[in-house]
Amino acid sequence: MRSYVEHQRAVHALLDPLASRLGAAGSERLELSAGSAHGRVLAEDVRSPIDLPGFDNSQMDGYAVRSAELTSARPGAPVRLDVGRTSAAGDAPVALEPGTASPVMTGAAIPQGADAVVPIEAVDPPAFLGLGSGRHDSPAGSIVGFTSAVEPGTFIRRAGSDIGAGSLLLPAGTRLGPAQLGSLAAAGVTDVLVRRPLRVLLLSTGHELRPPGQPLRPGQIHDANTAMIGAALRECGVEVAEALAPDDAASVRAAVEASVRVAPSGAARPADFVVTTGGVSAGAFEVVREALAPLGVEFVKVAIQPGGPQGLGIAAIDPDGGGAPIEIPVVSFPGNPVSALVSFELFLRPVLRELAGLAPDRARARLRLAHDVTSPLDKHQVRRGVLDGDGDVEVGAPSSHLLHAYANATVLVHLPVGVGDLPAGAHVDVWRIDD
Repeated sequence: MRSYVEHQRAVHALLDPLASRLGAAGSERLELSAGSAHGRVLAEDVRSPIDLPGFDNSQMDGYAVRSAELTSARPGAPVRLDVGRTSAAGDAPVALEPGTASPVMTGAAIPQGADAVVPIEAVDPPAFLGLGSGRHDSPAGSIVGFTSAVEPGTFIRRAGSDIGAGSLLLPAGTRLGPAQLGSLAAAGVTDVLVRRPLRVLLLSTGHELRPPGQPLRPGQIHDANTAMIGAALRECGVEVAEALAPDDAASVRAAVEASVRVAPSGAARPADFVVTTGGVSAGAFEVVREALAPLGVEFVKVAIQPGGPQGLGIAAIDPDGGGAPIEIPVVSFPGNPVSALVSFELFLRPVLRELAGLAPDRARARLRLAHDVTSPLDKHQVRRGVLDGDGDVEVGAPSSHLLHAYANATVLVHLPVGVGDLPAGAHVDVWRIDD
């Protein structure tokens, strides 16, 4: 029986070479406004077409001043200046007349001639005079007092201080999240060249499965694996093609063969790898094993619970018969939904996230048990759990059919090989799954 760590390494060894396909898969240009670039990976460097900020602007609401005019300002001996024209966000830069202080709002252009900003709360009076309610400038004759000197450059954001025009904004290989998309938008970038993602065939098997929404006959169940594992794959930046096969080896082989064919129109790319659920155990109708073992996929037992039966390997597919076989990696999980999702978390998610440039591991912690727990000594058991009001772990039942309990869990609790009975208060390793 293979250990949990040994199978982790085997899945890495199988799929790590897919990194070379990420560049070879080609690229496409996407408009940022469509939202489709979110989560994609840049295929080329992006340089900023403009300075950011594009002009000197104020970091505070306050008064723009010439610092040299405030050198003698002291408490009890303030320097008083006439109030000049206001600079609000979006206004073109105004000129600061000598002997005046201009009201300036956060983000507004620094008036020409000013070299510092004094926050509104540091002047006398600590409020703008007569501004608002449709009035842009203070009444004529308004005066403000300053009780301390100010250094040149105080509270001024200089043009290009974030990034200069022509500088590298984002390098190739960057995954586009909210901050990256915001940075591109701020620079006025409207479209980007991104890598095409890896494409996977997700094949759920089982004569008993029916899509959600279809009526169930006696003995039938709705297919949860396609929706569940499909969503998990997409979260890792993978493009997913879905298929459902009955307990028939020929149907399984046909689905895999179809996934490696190139569509004449080019509308659908061939799959880079295959993920299957179901048909891998020791029953009489293990169609995935029957269909793919002769093609080179290995089926093993792993010392974990749930999810002991696993399959992986390179399947040699000849979709048209008589040609050179096409080799495609296959990862096979058990069909029980909880077993399938735990298997994905343990073995596949870390690899795919690393390939996509994401942090591969879940947030981890070592926490106390809220109650006694028993685990089989010869298995690495993964249980679903939640944290109580004290931050201790309440561990759910081990049964692998409890998908509803998984859906309400916030952590996965790891009880490694050799751990049997643990008392309340013992510390266990947990992975956070509530992100």
